[in-house]
Amino acid sequence: MTYRLPSFRSLCSLALVAFTVACSTSEKVQQSATSNAGSTSTAVEGNGINMSHEAQINDLISKMTLEEKVNMIHGVSSFTSGGVPRLGIPELTMSDGPHGVRPEHGRDWSLDNAGNDSSTYLPTGVALAATWNPELGYAFGEVLGSEAKARGKDVILGPGVNIMRTPLNGRNFEYLSEDPYLSARMAVGYIKGVQDQGIAACVKHYAANNQEIKRAKVNVEMSERALREIYLPAFKAAITEGGALTLMGAYNKFRGQYCTHNQYLINDILKGEWGFKGLVVSDWGAVLNTMEAITNGTDIEMGTDLLQMPNINYNKFLLGDTAITLVKSGKVQEALIDEKVRRILRVMYHTNMIGAKRTPGALSTKAHQQTAQKVAEEAIVLLKNEGNLLPLQKGGLKSIAVIGANATRKQAMGGGSSQVRPPYEVTPLQGIQKMVGAGVKVTFAPGFEVTRAEKPNQKLIDEAVRAAKAAERVIYVGGWTHGYTDDWNGGAFDSEGADKPNLTMPFAQDQLLTAILKANPNTVVVLIGGGPIDMTQWVDQTKAIVQAWYPGMEGGTAVAKVLFGETNPSGKLPVSFPKRLQDSPAHALGQYPGDRDTVNVEYKEDIFVGYRYFDTYKVDPLFSFGHGLSYTTFGYSDLKVDRDGDGVKVKVQVKNTGPVAGGEVVQLYVKDDQASVKRPKKELKAFQKVFLKPGETKTVTLTLGKDAFQFYDEGKKQWVLEPGKFQILAGSSSKDIRLTGEVTL
Repeated sequence: MTYRLPSFRSLCSLALVAFTVACSTSEKVQQSATSNAGSTSTAVEGNGINMSHEAQINDLISKMTLEEKVNMIHGVSSFTSGGVPRLGIPELTMSDGPHGVRPEHGRDWSLDNAGNDSSTYLPTGVALAATWNPELGYAFGEVLGSEAKARGKDVILGPGVNIMRTPLNGRNFEYLSEDPYLSARMAVGYIKGVQDQGIAACVKHYAANNQEIKRAKVNVEMSERALREIYLPAFKAAITEGGALTLMGAYNKFRGQYCTHNQYLINDILKGEWGFKGLVVSDWGAVLNTMEAITNGTDIEMGTDLLQMPNINYNKFLLGDTAITLVKSGKVQEALIDEKVRRILRVMYHTNMIGAKRTPGALSTKAHQQTAQKVAEEAIVLLKNEGNLLPLQKGGLKSIAVIGANATRKQAMGGGSSQVRPPYEVTPLQGIQKMVGAGVKVTFAPGFEVTRAEKPNQKLIDEAVRAAKAAERVIYVGGWTHGYTDDWNGGAFDSEGADKPNLTMPFAQDQLLTAILKANPNTVVVLIGGGPIDMTQWVDQTKAIVQAWYPGMEGGTAVAKVLFGETNPSGKLPVSFPKRLQDSPAHALGQYPGDRDTVNVEYKEDIFVGYRYFDTYKVDPLFSFGHGLSYTTFGYSDLKVDRDGDGVKVKVQVKNTGPVAGGEVVQLYVKDDQASVKRPKKELKAFQKVFLKPGETKTVTLTLGKDAFQFYDEGKKQWVLEPGKFQILAGSSSKDIRLTGEVTL
């Protein structure tokens, strides 16, 4: 979701063409295990949508006037679509964000009060994915659902599951991975967590919304195989497995038509092939053609033109008065409007907005804060640890210098529509100070300023170098920030509405960090941010690097616990870290940010996104997909691969061979030895996180369905499993394969 961009409507004209479309989609009914907290009905079908109220829904629709129906299919305030009070139909209230319930009032952008309604600030989406723990995905969603209920919301606008195609994308921090399988598994847990609380999740941004720059103009061109194998699987899993009740259309075009009213994406695939029975909501201001929106599956048009607030005439939305005129003139069948209202009412019944009472929610409880901390701890990735510099031993230390403006910077209110207002936010400096107590001298030096100026501040650098020289250990906390300032689009780093200009650490941090490392080689680098950063100037001189992402309200606590060994890091990278920007596949093979004249972006790298590119084209990343070190070691043994019906069952023994308890993510990749099409060297198809005590061994069992061996055949327009030999690769990362097996299918 985003803020309404200034006046798209002035750019659009509506051709009133005689056009009648029958409302039909394939209606494949699928059972789902998704529960509905507090529901009095048990009939669940249609990808998780409760379909037992169709008779009541049809009765309500029959009693509505056309004007009342149309009022339900567009926004009537910044965050609500219309209701029908005389029939007991409430407004539908939506809220960001994907990692915390936003602080806005339900009907406008203003904050709700002085702050006593503050919500839990969870780690961002990329951090959640770095846990590689779907159970935490469920707990994460559970917090969001409970707090949405407590604040009177009906729909949480998340999760974001767009693929990390380029490391420059300003919203990568909200998304889950470069890999469709990992994204799918984490999204399903998240969605079920939200919806088991009786709140609707809204998976977004459908589809191919992989950059923020030119996002409202970009036309994405890609092969059908890339669409099916890379960019759609997480959305499909969200619908067919997670049972997501709502979906948000994206800003960009796909093959020449805007995604929010794209015939192929929405009618043919989403509502046709996948049998989606829920509702499609536009991103804010993403509806640009009334007739396409009516006929191509947009169910609710949302948007707020900030230039017109507060005097917005919501009836003038493209799905407002114009829709009424089209129906009355006979140019549009009223049945098309009825279908949109029907989908909205399904969601309302499913979430107990009509006919039943919701169970109560809770806001920013101790338990929710503990979930935020748990996610943050499991998300932290130990990238490098030469000479076992980590964990730090607080008992033997007398002095620590904490350097870097991110050590004291609070990140919750940055990033755009992902802003969260928590009751508190523990910074890294606060977490470190609390961890070491009064027995260790902690000196802080900012080293850099978060400003629009990119020039180094020599005075701050000199101060930081003096602090580094005087300390036994240095903890540098730098990386990205949520923009230059705390407003929603105040800068170009990890923020909605803008992409990063490059991968260079902002605010002249390379110069600062190089000087600090020279002054004190015993420096631990802690990186805050939503993804990769160019480390070429200093990575070889650095003994220890920790990726902390945007770790939420208890982030400082989690960082300190990892640095001092109270928590053994178990996070794994959900995205490859390239050595240089030009090593990334979108920049090496594809187009970004698009042709200047036509604003077309061709995904010429095709299916070779992330590690699929690095492995297949033999380009070494700085840190590979799935990489993450531990304070202990793990041994792999006894790989067994057996046929199991149409699939394969894989067993592998994992032993903690080191001195401390820890968690390991067993990653299972599949390689097709011989195929009629070019396939990646390997693809992630299963994983499991296990926790082991020193000396403990566990058997990890993973099942690969036949879909794990298939590719999308563009000629046949279907998934194909070609007979032959496949390698089964078990490892600790995409580059660290420990055991190899084989199966013939």
